Amino acid sequence: MISYIIQFRLPLKVLGFAACLLLGNCQSPSSSQQDQAVSSAPPNIIYILADDLGYGDVGVFGQQKFQTPHLDALAKGGLTLTQHYAGTTVCAPSRSSLMTGLHTGHTPIRGNKRTPPEGQQPLPDASITIAEKLKQGGYVTGAFGKWGLGGPGSEGAPERQGFDTFFGYLCQTLAHNYYPYHLWDNQEKLMLKENEGQQEGIYAPNLIHEEALAFIETNQDTNFFLYYPSVIPHAELFAPKAYMEKHRDKYLPEKTYQGTDEGERFRLGPYGSQTEGHAAFAAMVNLLDDQVGEIRAKLEELGIAENTLIIFSSDNGPHLEAGADPDYFDSNGPLKGYKRDLYEGGIRVPTIAFWPGKVAAGSQSDHVSAFWDLYPTLCDVAGVPVESNLDGLSFLPTLLGKEQPQHDYLYWEFHERGGRQAIRKGNWKAVKYNIFKDPQRDMELYDLSKDIGEEHNIAADHPEVVTEMTNLMLAAREESEVFPFEARIKVE
Repeated sequence: MISYIIQFRLPLKVLGFAACLLLGNCQSPSSSQQDQAVSSAPPNIIYILADDLGYGDVGVFGQQKFQTPHLDALAKGGLTLTQHYAGTTVCAPSRSSLMTGLHTGHTPIRGNKRTPPEGQQPLPDASITIAEKLKQGGYVTGAFGKWGLGGPGSEGAPERQGFDTFFGYLCQTLAHNYYPYHLWDNQEKLMLKENEGQQEGIYAPNLIHEEALAFIETNQDTNFFLYYPSVIPHAELFAPKAYMEKHRDKYLPEKTYQGTDEGERFRLGPYGSQTEGHAAFAAMVNLLDDQVGEIRAKLEELGIAENTLIIFSSDNGPHLEAGADPDYFDSNGPLKGYKRDLYEGGIRVPTIAFWPGKVAAGSQSDHVSAFWDLYPTLCDVAGVPVESNLDGLSFLPTLLGKEQPQHDYLYWEFHERGGRQAIRKGNWKAVKYNIFKDPQRDMELYDLSKDIGEEHNIAADHPEVVTEMTNLMLAAREESEVFPFEARIKVE
């Protein structure tokens, strides 16, 4: 039955794409896109997404305690985006925003909702993802790492959302553990016998990385889209022994965490214990940085580096789980808040774009952009028209150093911890917490041009701005039956 559904789904989406062209519901390629299509073949696209890496966890964004030479080199040869935002402040909805080009007031997945026995609430069959659009443009598509938008066989599984190849974790809960009992190789459950019991034979991020490099090599002669949602450095603070040895005793005093090391829930979500949390975190980021370097080396080896766009980012701010210590590493830099906050530290993420000959080396942009902009941007790069109902706005002009259209505003919502909303318009940032319990709670207002740390709430001084932001919050979203927000305000 599953294969029957798959056979009919893709033609329907293709027909939908054709219909939008015929009816004029797709946005035409921009002039910059047309210039790109004329001047050269569309590039390969690699999008690397770190997991819970803070704004200040990368050298070029301010990290002082450890080094990230490969990411710094990527920035030196490309563009740093200093005001780029995640889809929201936790994994699944942030990735849904990325895949669909819609912010959390519109994207289908707006929370981390589990669907037993394995996986999260699936992305609906009707959703059209970046991968599906790029396939329409002739790209081979592959995803390697953590999916989190639908379990095995569901309508949200990668193979039913535009990916030709998938290798990694389908369930983000199981992705908490780095020596898992299984991974998914497309639709095949790959048992890792080396990790049976309490064995630590295969460190999953290394195996996933090998598969990602193999995908690049296999598809070197065609256009490919590599989506690389790494599981580093989220959850368990575990790194391979060689990396631990490099960082041991360098970040004293150490931080100890007592986790789950046996029992029926072992390696099924709960985090393992760690006596060297600081060293482990730095070692994990070191490994992630090396993997970025190895991807670049592979592109050079194959002679395709000049025609490959690489974008690096993170899915939200730094976490406080499993013994993580973002304050020790100043993981937020100058920003306030952590993962699950809608202050800048929870949603502003370190982002780098590298495209030899197209993106100016050593450049920097303060263009305000977000995950939902990736969909139209990558389609713009590939020369593929997009639907007109997206929340995203292509920032290809920024990549190419051209005049860039701006968002009217950016919107986020978060369905945990009492309900939270945030909106940014120009330099104004409005935040509202505990909405479900206290819908009349006063809005906080900050001027990010003067107060990037969101230390001074100036709502009382600007009632007209508060009124405008309140109205925008109401207009920015549509209610979801699966992830209700307004309904919870009425009930709670």
